[in-house]
Amino acid sequence: MQISTIRKRLSHVIVCFLIGPLLVVACGKINLSRDWRNADRSSQNIAPTADTEPKAVVQVYAARAFSWRGIFAVHTWIAMKPSGAARYTVHQVVGWREWRQQRVVVSSEDEPDRSWYGNPPELLADIRGARAAQLIPKIVRATTTYPYQYSYTLWPGPNSNTFIAHVAREVPELKLELPTTAIGKDYLSNGSFVGRAPSGTGWQLSLFGVAGITLAREEGLELNLMSANFGIDPLDFAIKLPGIGRLGF
Repeated sequence: MQISTIRKRLSHVIVCFLIGPLLVVACGKINLSRDWRNADRSSQNIAPTADTEPKAVVQVYAARAFSWRGIFAVHTWIAMKPSGAARYTVHQVVGWREWRQQRVVVSSEDEPDRSWYGNPPELLADIRGARAAQLIPKIVRATTTYPYQYSYTLWPGPNSNTFIAHVAREVPELKLELPTTAIGKDYLSNGSFVGRAPSGTGWQLSLFGVAGITLAREEGLELNLMSANFGIDPLDFAIKLPGIGRLGF
């Protein structure tokens, strides 16, 4: 194969990897000059308040990660409120806590639908009533079995998305389909190269979250290359691209 042909094909591959992140920047979704100290962390009024929804609630959110990381990835978390509770408990991984040798898994009373340092959240799952009440103890148990309670690695994981993917695999009743921009979701927490897809509706092969393939009813077909996910979801008539995520219905 000629050198010029190799270069041409390599350039096509690079374009495929970068077109999504570049479009994210071009569309103004990421503010690279934002200061985390005064970035918006207010509630976006997505979750029902305790006085309007006395029943149990389980919700999963994703928001663009802070600063340049948001060009490529989102941060995910899970919020829940037992029946009759006045406050939500939010479960998530906070990476900077590792620098202080603190537990990175944080479970605390908080607003469930805060902006993530200026980036508004997107609701990924919303379960209420009796079904939510049944899932809450299973979710709490899953947060304690996460094996990386004191470990955080931005890429390829384990990170905040690895944590939520672990909870989803431990509680398949959530049927949680994480976005392809949830980099770290494919870093398996079971110590194996084979595991269930986060939705629990299929399986995946993964080499430490760096490369792999997922085939599941909810996720469709996803190909992981250097933690960049390309995919097709035939049931939802959608394609999935790095940086952008899902395009379709």
